[in-house]
Amino acid sequence: MGLFGNLFKGPEIDMEKSQANAKKMRLLFNQVVENGDDYRLIFGYTEDVGWFNYGFVHGSKTKIGNLIVGWNEETETIVVVPTVPDLSGCGDPTYYRRGEILKAYRNKYPTDAFIIYPDRKGYIGINAYDWLDDEKLYVYVSQEEELAAFTDFFMNHYIKK
Repeated sequence: MGLFGNLFKGPEIDMEKSQANAKKMRLLFNQVVENGDDYRLIFGYTEDVGWFNYGFVHGSKTKIGNLIVGWNEETETIVVVPTVPDLSGCGDPTYYRRGEILKAYRNKYPTDAFIIYPDRKGYIGINAYDWLDDEKLYVYVSQEEELAAFTDFFMNHYIKK
C-alpha cells in the first residue's frame, strides 16, 4: 500500500467500469469546457497539504481533490476541472495556457506530480497514475495509454522553466 492509498496495477481492472467512468468524465468535461472534444483526458488528483513537510513527518492527513485534466497539443493548453470520485458533478474549469504560465515542471518527490505555476501566488500539482484502486478517494479509470500521451506532451511541449 502506498502513502496515498492502494496504488497498483494488475489483472483486477474492471474495464467495463473504467470505460463507463471515462465516458462520464468526457460528458462532465464537455459540459463546462468550450470545444471539449478538442482535448484528450486523464483523471488526476491534487493534494491539499498545509505545512507539507510537517505533514509527512508527523503523519497529517491530506485532502484529496479529484480532477479531470484535459490537454490540447495544438494550443499547448491544459484545462483542469474539479470533480468527485463518483463523477456526479464538477466545478468550473481552470485553463493553463503555456504562454501565460510562469513555470511548469515534473516533480518526482515526494510523489510523482506535474507542477504548474500560473503566477507567483500559487501552483497546482497534478498527480496521475495508470489507475487507482480506492474508489472512495479517486475516480476508478484505467488510463495507461492516455497517461503516457499526457506525460509525453507535458515533458516535450509544455515544460517551462
